[in-house]
Amino acid sequence: MENGVGMVDDGSLMVDNKVVEHDTGVATVQTSSSYEGNEFADSLERVVKREAEEESVDETGEKLQSIRVKFLRLARRLRLTPHNVVVAQVLYRLDLAEQLRGRNGGRVSAFSFDRASTVAERLEADGNEELDFSCTIMVIGKTGVGKSATINSIFDEIKFGTDAFQIGTKKVQDVVGMVHGIKVRVIDTPGLLPSRSDQRRNEKILLGVKCFVKKTPPDIVLYIDRLDMQTGDIDDDRPLLRTVTETFGPPIWFNAIVVLTHAGYAPADGLNGNASSYDMFVAQRSHVVQQAIRQAAGDMHLMNPVSLAENHSACRTNRAGQRVLPNGQVWKPHLLLLSFASKILAEANSVLKLQETPSGKTRTRPPPLPFLLSSLLQSRPQVKLPDEDSCDDDLDESLDSEDESEYDELPPFVRLTKAQLAKLTKAQKKTYFDELEYREKFFMKKQFKDEKTRRKTMKKTADEANYLLSDENTEGRTGASSVPVPMPDLPLPASFTSDNPTHRYRYLDSPNSWLVRPVLDTHGWDHDVGYEGINVERSFMVKHKYPVSFSGQITKDKKDTNIQTELASSLKHGSGKATSLAFDMQTVGNDMYYTLCGETRFINFFNNKATTGLSITLLDDVLAAGLKVEDKMIVNKRFCVVTTGGAMTAHGDIAYGGSLEARWKDKDYLLNNSLSTLGVSIMDWHGHHVIGCNVQSHVRIGWSTNVIAQADLNNRGTGQVSIRISSSEQIQLALVALFPLMKKLIGYPHRMLYGPL
Repeated sequence: MENGVGMVDDGSLMVDNKVVEHDTGVATVQTSSSYEGNEFADSLERVVKREAEEESVDETGEKLQSIRVKFLRLARRLRLTPHNVVVAQVLYRLDLAEQLRGRNGGRVSAFSFDRASTVAERLEADGNEELDFSCTIMVIGKTGVGKSATINSIFDEIKFGTDAFQIGTKKVQDVVGMVHGIKVRVIDTPGLLPSRSDQRRNEKILLGVKCFVKKTPPDIVLYIDRLDMQTGDIDDDRPLLRTVTETFGPPIWFNAIVVLTHAGYAPADGLNGNASSYDMFVAQRSHVVQQAIRQAAGDMHLMNPVSLAENHSACRTNRAGQRVLPNGQVWKPHLLLLSFASKILAEANSVLKLQETPSGKTRTRPPPLPFLLSSLLQSRPQVKLPDEDSCDDDLDESLDSEDESEYDELPPFVRLTKAQLAKLTKAQKKTYFDELEYREKFFMKKQFKDEKTRRKTMKKTADEANYLLSDENTEGRTGASSVPVPMPDLPLPASFTSDNPTHRYRYLDSPNSWLVRPVLDTHGWDHDVGYEGINVERSFMVKHKYPVSFSGQITKDKKDTNIQTELASSLKHGSGKATSLAFDMQTVGNDMYYTLCGETRFINFFNNKATTGLSITLLDDVLAAGLKVEDKMIVNKRFCVVTTGGAMTAHGDIAYGGSLEARWKDKDYLLNNSLSTLGVSIMDWHGHHVIGCNVQSHVRIGWSTNVIAQADLNNRGTGQVSIRISSSEQIQLALVALFPLMKKLIGYPHRMLYGPL
């Protein structure tokens, strides 16, 4: 009884411990007010409806539990335990489907796996209750691949005649038998021919098969092929697969299993003469067949399970007389389990009604909200005008006015040649290079400040010129306009040797504004080439005041192709205020995402910068929207704290996230880019919290070596630690290369004694 409402044994309702008689769902109550009577009737109707829904949920849970028990009984009859990979996956999918239904408004049943396993074990031990399960299997494939022989192996008796020199099956026929106490009906079909000229014959055969199975459709389809076929021969099978798809429709492949026969022999040697791995050979052959089926079905996300079979009498057997493959797998129970599991999952879907969608539309996969939220929370650089590139805020914060005067007060310094350096002692060389580094540091700071001053002067002059040439100030003015004249080339020094480092290089500036660069990956799949894609960038102006930036990158490896493009622009409106707008298009896995996002930056205090942003992402027909708020508090010129928070929602689902990051810049950040960050982030999705910590430090050691250390760790116990070292010194590079060699040598004796880890 819930909320004071219950059901009495005689069928009447009890509200607040008072029995209310009802007939055919209509309650009769004596009240003094019609309003109170209507309100009570509505409440009573809701109670009856809620109890009916609860009864329906309980009935659904019982049906799902019976499906679990039935599948566990099937596995026991095939002599497979719940620890089997296929059995565990099916049970996991049943639990996941029920949880998804509970998330959509239903109630998850309280039945457990232990209870289902106990019931299944008791029923199989008693043998009193028959197993209410049967399976219809249809077998299709090319002629001579072993369709009829596979059917005979399933029933352990000759159901159809086979001949190695003649076509075995000439018409559609079925056979019914018991396999491990399970009723199995198998439909055998005539063999198909792969050539393009024989597709008319294949179409007639398949139309006959379609008429044969019209009254009793099969539960599962087995597409038979041979494992020992050459990999390139699958190209000849594409006309056959297209004919099958056009006759039955693409859904025929959604419930199909690929069976590769002649799997009892070792594969042929490779191209280099070495013995090929059996598992690798099976994986390659399976991938080729699956890829051909995907192309025929027009669905590149399709992944048909693959099972192996060996029907020859000389195949190796175990003590129970079951045929065993070279990889140790007993193939017949595995094939039957895959077939039975497909029907079990179909029954569960019909009970839970997970496939019902309005207007016959296909059910779309929900978007990965945590990934979209993490992309939204990342800070985007603002597109700036060309005259604003050097006037960055970091430049203002890092330059010190005393550096320039200190550099001018330094005594004169004469650089030494290589011959003069060779005559110095080790201590003198160290003193010399320290002094040189000290002077170069101040000289570079002076250059930064001079460049900043020059940019500001040019901008101020341009603003004054625009003001003078405006309509208000140029009315009545006449005269010749100024014509820009190129400056003469600076005189080149007499020597280009290293003793005179003041020379400069002359080059031709290309008028093409497109910047095309390769995407380098030395650890990619193709080590000979060294790059795996291209990157294209271009920046231009719209109406001389709106900066626009375009960037695109295409990368490809042996399997996947990734595309990522971005078109961004910004608009300044007032002092310290700017709005950015960007459109992104990128591939994530096998899906294409389209994102439109906008951000507005403003300075609400002198040392505080705030940012608000919106994001809209389209994936297939699913629309996701997000909001973020970011605040950057500048403590001093070297230390700042950035706080970010946001949310992403789609289809009533929502994910929350936030981060707190502290950044510490080195005093000479402009020269050596030394920066240390410490960040903490949190993500909440479906009640699951993920808390992560990130530490990164970029340190410069000496004048030619940089070290970047990064560590990530979250509350799930996963993380990553990386250390990258870049140096221009040959000796240091050689020392870095010794680390993996030493690790290999240290672990070699262990592998020799105990095998690989």
